[in-house]
Amino acid sequence: MSTQFVRQPNPHPATGEVRNAILANPGFGVHFTDNMISIDWTGDVEKGNGQWENPRLEAYGPIALDPSAAVFHYGQEIFEGLKAYRHEDGSVWTFRPEANAARLNQSAERLALPALPEETFVDAVRELVSTDEKWVPSGDGESLYLRPFMIATEPFLGVRPSRQARFSVIASPAGNYFGTVEPVDIWLSRTYARAGKGGTGSAKCGGNYAASLIAQMEGDAHGCSQVLFLDHERDDAIEELGGMNVFFVFKDGRVVTPELTGTILEGVTRRSIIELAKERGLQVEERRFTLDEWREGKASGELTEVFACGTAAVIAPVRRLVSNDEVIGNEDDQPGEVTMSLRQQLLDIQTGRVEDTHGWLTRLA
Repeated sequence: MSTQFVRQPNPHPATGEVRNAILANPGFGVHFTDNMISIDWTGDVEKGNGQWENPRLEAYGPIALDPSAAVFHYGQEIFEGLKAYRHEDGSVWTFRPEANAARLNQSAERLALPALPEETFVDAVRELVSTDEKWVPSGDGESLYLRPFMIATEPFLGVRPSRQARFSVIASPAGNYFGTVEPVDIWLSRTYARAGKGGTGSAKCGGNYAASLIAQMEGDAHGCSQVLFLDHERDDAIEELGGMNVFFVFKDGRVVTPELTGTILEGVTRRSIIELAKERGLQVEERRFTLDEWREGKASGELTEVFACGTAAVIAPVRRLVSNDEVIGNEDDQPGEVTMSLRQQLLDIQTGRVEDTHGWLTRLA
């Protein structure tokens, strides 16, 4: 049975003129649609009880919280990211929302937050997008970015799981994340770590991203678009970027990506790329991949392509890995054939240009 939302839409939505001006140059994460979804929870995670109630569609706007709300003091917060795409016939679809719903619950378990029924997650996304459907752009590489999130809202300063929470969904029209598909340079962080063994690396929570920002600032200062983290306890094994997984393509047809050890977020895009690569007959290896292997592979010419992936950027070719000590890769490296072919295949599925033989798409409007 689908979730029934009380509808209290924004009484003063953006005019068509304002909306069209935004959609002409949406950027990423700077403009938001007229409405949002909110659902409240009360219960006790430790005792395994509680209920979600008051599902509603309401005007996008500030959230009133008590200054002592647990999210402010103990960081009980998780989120997801997915996109809605305008197809050629005008319909709007999203990509593998059930995978995002499942991952939200995995993150919730790690952060001692309540699980949300997966069907409620999908219903919430559909309710918002169908209401704000006019905000879905139709330009090449554009989409409506969806940000479901959950926060602990109980006003209480004791150190225990919050007994109140709120799940919300907001939406933002989005252009290409990096602006182009030109190869990007990434900064190698040797000072900072994104996550550690037994930590929250496999959860999609704000604290992981907050921890990456100082390293990202370091990368920005060196002209790099993203930052790469290593596991120094595993022979400088490659972990992930600040917000993206990473893949390595070899001349002999192997595609390697770091294995999931509990410190790496399992990306929905990552999982999809693995499936598509295997269908092509490529040998996909999920294993430890070290900085030495990257360096030696580029030097020998055996490592021919490197790319990063995530919901926001889909697939971004990587040109060089830059650090204070060395540069791996060449300034004139161009996007590789496998990288761009997988990127195009994934985008074609998401935007409806080819048949969805995997059952990955869900219609929203």
